[in-house]
Amino acid sequence: MKFDILDMVSGEVMFTAKIGCDGLVPRGVKVGLAVRWAVENGVDLRGADLRGADLRGVDLGGVGWVPKIENIHTAVYAAAKGEDALDMEQWHTCGSKHCRAGWVVTLAGAAGKVMEGVYGPGVAAALIYMASDPEMKKVPNWLASDEDALENMKEMAEAEQLTKEV
Repeated sequence: MKFDILDMVSGEVMFTAKIGCDGLVPRGVKVGLAVRWAVENGVDLRGADLRGADLRGVDLGGVGWVPKIENIHTAVYAAAKGEDALDMEQWHTCGSKHCRAGWVVTLAGAAGKVMEGVYGPGVAAALIYMASDPEMKKVPNWLASDEDALENMKEMAEAEQLTKEV
């Protein structure tokens, strides 16, 4: 089937992927298959709306080296929960205030910045998240409110800590 990937800002079709599934498959799986198709076909993913993408099994080798952040959920939550540290309406607003994706690429250091320049912040952060936690089931919602995003980050950090204790 053909599946459209939209621009995160304008909502316009960026590209149409040819994916091997039917219309009954959940949207996240379709987005994940479209990302796989895009990587295999050299499609520029900068600005793509990948919210909810199921990227399990996607070979990230096609996009080059992806940095990993140890204990990513704990690290992102620790950075974002600080006073005036999170603004989900802006990728980056100054050196110490970012949206969730902005924190991910910032915490990934120079390699994260390079990825952001090549793929855009949303795609770079999604790839870094998935490389850092291969068990992650879907890409976070980059358009969530500050409160919803912070709550989700807290839940993921707590779950990550529980798996470390086991």
